[in-house]
Amino acid sequence: MCGIVAATAQRDIVAIILTGLKTLEYRGYDSAGIAVVTEADGQPRIVVRKCAGKLENLENRLAEQPLSGHCGIGHTRWATHGEPSTRNAHPHESARRVAVVHNGIIENHQALRQQLQKAGFTFTSDTDTENLAHLVEYHRQQGLDFVAAARKAIDALEGAYAVAIIDADEPETIVGARMGSPLVVGLGIGENFIASDVQALLPVTNRFHYLEDGDCVVLTPEQVQVFNAQGKPVKRAVKQAEFNLEALGKGGFRHHMLKEIHEQPEAIRKTLEGRVEATGLTPWFVDKDMEACLRQVKKIHIVACGTSYHAGLVARYWLEDIARIPTRVEIASEYRYRNPVIEDGTLFLTISQSGETADSLAALRFAKANGYLATLAVCNVANSSLDRESDMTLMTRAGPEIGVASTKALTTQLTVLAMFTLKMAQLNGLSSERQQALVEQLLGLPDTVEAALGLEPAIQAMAEKIAPRDHALFLGRGRHYPIAMEGALKLKEISYIHAEAYPAGELKHGPLALVDEDMPVIAVCPNDELLEKLKSNIEEVRARGGELYVFVDHTSDHGLDDDRNHLLALQAGGEFTSPVVFNVPLQLLAYHVAVLRGTDVDQPRNLAKSVTVE
Repeated sequence: MCGIVAATAQRDIVAIILTGLKTLEYRGYDSAGIAVVTEADGQPRIVVRKCAGKLENLENRLAEQPLSGHCGIGHTRWATHGEPSTRNAHPHESARRVAVVHNGIIENHQALRQQLQKAGFTFTSDTDTENLAHLVEYHRQQGLDFVAAARKAIDALEGAYAVAIIDADEPETIVGARMGSPLVVGLGIGENFIASDVQALLPVTNRFHYLEDGDCVVLTPEQVQVFNAQGKPVKRAVKQAEFNLEALGKGGFRHHMLKEIHEQPEAIRKTLEGRVEATGLTPWFVDKDMEACLRQVKKIHIVACGTSYHAGLVARYWLEDIARIPTRVEIASEYRYRNPVIEDGTLFLTISQSGETADSLAALRFAKANGYLATLAVCNVANSSLDRESDMTLMTRAGPEIGVASTKALTTQLTVLAMFTLKMAQLNGLSSERQQALVEQLLGLPDTVEAALGLEPAIQAMAEKIAPRDHALFLGRGRHYPIAMEGALKLKEISYIHAEAYPAGELKHGPLALVDEDMPVIAVCPNDELLEKLKSNIEEVRARGGELYVFVDHTSDHGLDDDRNHLLALQAGGEFTSPVVFNVPLQLLAYHVAVLRGTDVDQPRNLAKSVTVE
């Protein structure tokens, strides 16, 4: 979502802010801007530069109209209130004294606007954010100093927000605050920073405070003061970031997404490392306290969004089949507005790549107050809100994922969930023979995925046939139905082709009406107990003239290789891990279709990487 970078230092901060914003480009945005406290005629004042479109537009404007200063705020905006335009771009200012950047949604913005208009303020944008700038200025006019005015204005906000505020009369000071939207403080020597993501500040520091909900922070070059939701001074732990800046590059690939698809074998190896060995799960996969908690689990409730939701759906099949634990899976944005029945001994499990997904966090907070046995997170980002607020966390080791369409994050989530399934099955008395067979599949998974990546030339040929189409239908059964759902999601996300996924057995209950010679039908066809059923469903498509693209297990006697099918056989690696493997060619198919259609693969329109608003 939107990106915030702010800095106060003893050196010029414009390049620092622009570099940080560029690091956050992958999250998706439609405009960019910067506000800097500078001097004119010996007096400090705020100068704002902002542009619609890509960050390079802002850079070009700054090249024509240079700007410098020691204190400033920057922003990349993903539109929520008001169309994407320069007038709606952040920062927003008031009286040329106060400037604000903001992530999130101010829910009481209409009431605040009416109050401020009555007080004589004129609005120049359609955003909810402009209210905050005017509200700070209003309190300044009532005689409050900058910090007091900012804190009083922030207290009036309802909704989710992360904000950074500057004031020309306090030219070294930045005020920041968070509620339901991430914000971190970067610590330097003679300089300090605020950002919505640690990655934005890695070029200048690797030491951070992770702010908690309700925190307000006051920064100068020499000092950082944090106040909690009650306004009391608090100390937040200093954490050291472990990201590798080189991992943020494309590594010679055309797009981040393609690089991340090809990083999956190594990401799986890292996720398995130290957790699984030839004889089974290592004693270090979970600690003693976590194991004691897991022994009490009678049911599991998985809640997630988007791709992470699909990971949860696969895990449901695993947990019920292998570990024999009743499991349900829900979309976080729906769950949080229900009144669910929570049975004794139910573990609440959330899955999120970023650990900052707003709906998943809200669901977690609901769960913590409503009688679950415990909360467990599967997450890729240490010290994220989800990690900090959950009772227990199983970290994936995907590394930074820059492409908006998630690839290696899903693969490592599935890897962790497979290990978690083995642990729960072990606690529930899974036979050593079956456990050993499943472990062997897990340990072979990196090589099996590597082999699937070798099918890329054949997948490119498939993509050439699908790219001209405007619709596609994906089919799967059992634990591979969520993989069909994920394949459809990837295709629609980055190629803008309308794609839907159905359980193959549901064809005759409606979707079959869509099938004709212009509708590509993509089927995930593993060698499992549902193969014969799926073959029957495929015959229903062929009988109606549908164009079939079938991904099959090379070990199966599928009988589907005729000139009416576009067939791709892959080494699936076993019934347990085959959902992970079948996902890989679907990722490549979506990628190559998108490239042929000329879309923005890494930053598809209207989407953002980390969805931190409802």
